[in-house]
Amino acid sequence: MPTSTCGLVDSTCTDDHRSRRREPAEPEPKGHRMSEQSTRSVSVVGLGPMGQSMVRAFLDAGVEVTVWNRSTAKVDAMVELGAKRAETVAEALDANEVIVLSLTHYAAMYDVLGQAEDRLAGKVIANLSSDSPEKARAGAAWVRERGAQFISGGVMSAGDNIAHPASYIFYSGPREVFDAHAELLRPLSPQEYLGEDDGLAQIFYQALLTIFHPWLLAFDQATAMIAKSGHDIAKFVPFAVRSSEAFPYFMQEFSVANQAGGWADLASLKMMVAGAQHIIDASEEVGVDATFSHTAQAFWRKAVAASEERGKAVSTYELIMGEQQA
Repeated sequence: MPTSTCGLVDSTCTDDHRSRRREPAEPEPKGHRMSEQSTRSVSVVGLGPMGQSMVRAFLDAGVEVTVWNRSTAKVDAMVELGAKRAETVAEALDANEVIVLSLTHYAAMYDVLGQAEDRLAGKVIANLSSDSPEKARAGAAWVRERGAQFISGGVMSAGDNIAHPASYIFYSGPREVFDAHAELLRPLSPQEYLGEDDGLAQIFYQALLTIFHPWLLAFDQATAMIAKSGHDIAKFVPFAVRSSEAFPYFMQEFSVANQAGGWADLASLKMMVAGAQHIIDASEEVGVDATFSHTAQAFWRKAVAASEERGKAVSTYELIMGEQQA
C-alpha cells in the first residue's frame, strides 16, 4: 500500500503537507491560532473498531476525549480507558470545539448530527468516515450551512491499527481549517493533506481501496487453491510475500503507461487471456470458485476484440476509462 501521495512506495519526498506522528509541533499559521480548548480536548462520535482506535490514540497522547455512540457498551469500554461519556449527541458537541466522526458512511452523519443541529455553529467537524467524493462534498456543504467548519479524511490503515507504520490519513478541505487543527489530530496517524476540494481525500482513499479489495479476493482464491489441492497455506504465504515485492515495480511502470493511455500489446493481451484460463482451470479442477479470474479474463478478451476491430492495440486502461475511440 502506498505510504505517500508524493510517490508510490517508500517515498523520500518532503512536501510541506506531510506531518508525522510525535514530531515537534509545527508553528501555528498566522491568523489561525488554535483555541485552548481544541489543543487539549476532542469529541469522538462513532465507536466502531476504527473509532475506538482513535480514542485510544488520543488518550495515549494525553488528549482529553469525550465519546458518544449509539451502543452504550462501547462507550463504557472507552470510559474505562479514561474517556468522558456524552449521554447525547448534543453533549458531545457542547464538550469540545473539534468533533471527529468515525461512522459507516455520510448518511449516518446526518442521522447523528441531525439530533443536535442547533449545537453545530462554531464547531469543527472532521469527518473521517468513508463514502464517495460527491457525498463528502454534499456533507461538507450541509455542515457549513449550519455554521460549522468541515474537513474530510480517509483513513488508510492496517485494519483498525492506526499505529501501524503503513497507516496514514488523507485530509482535504480548507487549508486554514486543517492547519488550525492538524496538531490536535496528529496522534491519529501521519497526515497527508491533499487540497481544498472536500471530496479529494475520498478520491484518493477509494482509489486505494480499489486496489486493495481485488487483492483480498485474489488472496482468498489463491489460498483456497492451495488448501483444496491438499497443501499448506502457511508454506505458500512466504512465496506470496516474496512475489509482492515486485508490485512497486509494476505500479511505477503501469502508472507511466497509464498516463500515456495505458499498456497495450496485442500478443501480450492474448497471453493474459490464456494465463487467466490457466488460473481458472487450476482453481476449478479442485472446486475453487474462479469468478474473480473469469472477470479479469473478460477484460483482456474485450481488449483483444477492440484491438482487432480497430487494427491497433487497445489497453484495458483505455476500456475502463470509457474512452474508446475508433
